[in-house]
Amino acid sequence: MTAPDSPVPADAAAPTGRIVLLTTSHRVAPGLLSWPAWQALRGAHRVLAGDPDHPQLPYLRDAGVEVEPGAAPGARELVDYCVAEGGRTAVVITSAEGESELTDGLARLAGSGREAMPDLELLPGSYDLPGARLLDLVQVMDRVRAECPWSGTRTNEELVKYGIEEAYELVEAIEEGDREALLEELGDVLLQVVFHARIAQDDPEHPFSIDDVAGGIVDKLIHRHPHVFGDEAAETPEDVRRHWLRTKAAEKRRDSVTEGVPLGQPSLALTAKLAFRARMAGLDVALPDGAGIGYELLALAVRAEADGVDPEAALRAAARAYRDAIRAAEGSAAEGSAAR
Repeated sequence: MTAPDSPVPADAAAPTGRIVLLTTSHRVAPGLLSWPAWQALRGAHRVLAGDPDHPQLPYLRDAGVEVEPGAAPGARELVDYCVAEGGRTAVVITSAEGESELTDGLARLAGSGREAMPDLELLPGSYDLPGARLLDLVQVMDRVRAECPWSGTRTNEELVKYGIEEAYELVEAIEEGDREALLEELGDVLLQVVFHARIAQDDPEHPFSIDDVAGGIVDKLIHRHPHVFGDEAAETPEDVRRHWLRTKAAEKRRDSVTEGVPLGQPSLALTAKLAFRARMAGLDVALPDGAGIGYELLALAVRAEADGVDPEAALRAAARAYRDAIRAAEGSAAEGSAAR
């Protein structure tokens, strides 16, 4: 930022010098600074850091930048230093909490209208990359696992029910079109993933971490999208699905398209998944003969999948309409009772 123009007494010196507040992100590896940041650091007359343990300091010293650690001069002292001798440049490496006392003091001096002020600049030295807040989540989960009596003793098996609940709450937020709920429920589902991975990290026989989880899915996405990361072509979503299933079958060496379909999922979703697998494999499968509501539902679910309808979502939509009808009937009954 540059100090706003303000009237300066005629006998005051013209504004000279420069104060740079250099901010960095703790989510980016220390030493990975922007080129303007390095230019400012190398060209400064003084480089100061109020935090003597700032993670950037070892890397700056390795680069030959002399830093005064633990030095936190007041606004008055810093302004006087920068405007002296024709103008000097001072770079202040801010802490994670910022330098509120210094910035407030500089603002008061600049706003007084009685000071010859140096140029004031806020210079971001590093920026968060997309997904950087995931690092915060991992760090917070590490601490929760280590210090919370409940979280520290959970097992993957004990968390299963919560994962199922959160998944259904996510589905409800999507189907209700509630964007605020969607944001929250995605976070809850993400927490389950990070929590399970952190528990797995403590396994004495087969440990793995969130990095292993992320690395595995990255490799899978690249391998199963050769039309994105390779030379193959896919013109339609159906082309992508066929390639995905073909690659998946080759990876897992399955003898049947039904392998890998979890039988514990809701029955309509299970039927639709089996029908989808058969259709993608080009199999003409006759429905099994049988009497009763189960076989009728089977036929309906297969027909829905063939028509591009998710039978689970369709039935949930109908169930919500039924719920609303029940509430309306309850309201009418209550009104009738009050009238009597």
